[in-house]
Amino acid sequence: MTDEAMPVRLSHLLRHCSVGAVVRGPDHLVTVKDTTFWTGADEQGLRHVERVRRALKIGKALRTPPKAKVENNGRVSGHPIPAMRFPGWTRCSRCGLLHHRPWRRTRTDRTESRGEVQIDPSRCSGSAPRHRMGGDVPVCGGKLEQVPWVLAHEHGYLAEVPWHALAHPEPRHSAQRACRADWASPYLEIQPADRGYRVRCRSCRAYGPIESRFPYSDHEWQQPWLRNPPENRPEGLAWILEISDVRVHSPETRTALVIPPESRIRKGTVVDRLYSSTDRQEEIRECRTGLQRRTTLGRIAAEWGCGIDEVEEALKEIDRGYPLFGESVGDGDLLGSEYRALIGEIPDLQEDEDFVTEHHTRAWSDLGGRLPGTAVRLIAAVDRLIAVNRLKEILVLDGFRRLEGRITPPDLTGAADWLPALELYGEGIFFTLRESFLRRWETDRKVRNRTRIFLDRFDGSGVRSPMGPPAVSPRFLVLHTLAHLMIRELETKAGYPAASLRERIYCRSGGAADSGSMAGVLIYVAVPDTEGSLGGLMSQAEPSRFLRLLSSAVEAAAWCSLDPVCARQEGHGPELLNRAACHACALLPETSCAFGNVLLDRAFVTEVAGGIPGLFDIVEGPEQRG
Repeated sequence: MTDEAMPVRLSHLLRHCSVGAVVRGPDHLVTVKDTTFWTGADEQGLRHVERVRRALKIGKALRTPPKAKVENNGRVSGHPIPAMRFPGWTRCSRCGLLHHRPWRRTRTDRTESRGEVQIDPSRCSGSAPRHRMGGDVPVCGGKLEQVPWVLAHEHGYLAEVPWHALAHPEPRHSAQRACRADWASPYLEIQPADRGYRVRCRSCRAYGPIESRFPYSDHEWQQPWLRNPPENRPEGLAWILEISDVRVHSPETRTALVIPPESRIRKGTVVDRLYSSTDRQEEIRECRTGLQRRTTLGRIAAEWGCGIDEVEEALKEIDRGYPLFGESVGDGDLLGSEYRALIGEIPDLQEDEDFVTEHHTRAWSDLGGRLPGTAVRLIAAVDRLIAVNRLKEILVLDGFRRLEGRITPPDLTGAADWLPALELYGEGIFFTLRESFLRRWETDRKVRNRTRIFLDRFDGSGVRSPMGPPAVSPRFLVLHTLAHLMIRELETKAGYPAASLRERIYCRSGGAADSGSMAGVLIYVAVPDTEGSLGGLMSQAEPSRFLRLLSSAVEAAAWCSLDPVCARQEGHGPELLNRAACHACALLPETSCAFGNVLLDRAFVTEVAGGIPGLFDIVEGPEQRG
């Protein structure tokens, strides 16, 4: 546990501040302990997410992480997420001397030369730099800061950097060979070198460079907060990385939208309360006589403030299969079921449901008859336009990776029967592209040749997503790039920072008669607040506003401030998986993109280089099609 509470957003707790992450606080760095140390997690778990669990193939319960808050008197109430200060080594900003956990030092110390002196854990207690030394050796007093380096292994292990071993790579004489690690006294210092830094021992004057790799087999701990060694000592080398390096910690999450019928559950109703209380259900079912059953129903009805017939009807609904009523989700068809829910009109929709859509498709099509020029082409390209006035997203933490290695579960072993999860509420804009235009454009030889370059680079790249690995195709590349362009436009038009907006790409290619084809984009915001967001995003789905948004995005695709360099790039970014896309035109904050800011190319939206026809270059207006 840290010395004081550090506030963290719940949504961050399941992402870059999750188990095993090194988190920068206002005063120090900490690492988050695994879920076996968490107390106060919701034992009941998330309700009405059976469809989500099936679609994501999760056999464990989903529980909300524990919560805590700081009271007015400064005390913490609730159950905070346990963490510990890490790295434990600090470096003096003045002399470079290393101190191990100086915050554990006593407040006073007695020495023969100076008597009893006060100890400041935040200041260097070693001798001053040489150029300041006179007859006496003054205390340095420089500010101590935690070192920015850690030792990480691809098996998910994390440890302190072996500073003593780095300073003594090849002992040259007996004094250096006899030198032993002494964590209680500062004797190692980090100094600038020709290439980076080196570690020097003041005791024996040995020194060595800070290497990028080091054998992990010499280490006893698998995580900083665990004293027990790994069951199977990892072979090979670990990496010495800066804490800001993304390879230190990469969260593995999965997400899904709550859609009908589970989204239509009216929370707080009799059937919902009875469904959530298996004890009450068993109590009714175990009644042996009609009188006993009537008495039990009456007692429950009085407790809930409803009629006996309401309880009776609620039990019948549960027996009929409430809340799924026999509906099932095909394996791996998570996005397909969400897509069908988004394009379908839900009858008798109530505003307090967890999935509320408002269809603007007819008004969008009618808009084309009143506008001239290129606006008609844009309207013809978009098949459906839907405002998502309310949505609920389930965010599940599967674990984390280090150095792109294997997944480490939140409890480190995978033995726990639950996973941390959150319910996020928000709103969004959903639109689909016209299938006939897409199919005609996808057959263009130049488009297919440019796509083949992405395919060759994508194979074996290891690109992952909370929605699963993408099927790279021309339609995916145009949908993904268009989503990024529109998020950048929404940042100025809807009042949301780009980092708070996210994308869900619905893409599936098929033959002419394939009803399973998908070509849709959902841009949304979701927060851990049941009230959701402010409504500024869904208002952009109003047809005239959406037209201005789409027009600006397509215009932005045609020109970048770094053109012609950006437009003519043969490849850049991880695994060279971007082409005509850079920070000036199409890249987003990492939190917004579901695919790690790769597989982007403005050339698929509109022509920017090499005569490649963009989708919106081949779209014809109604008068042209007639």
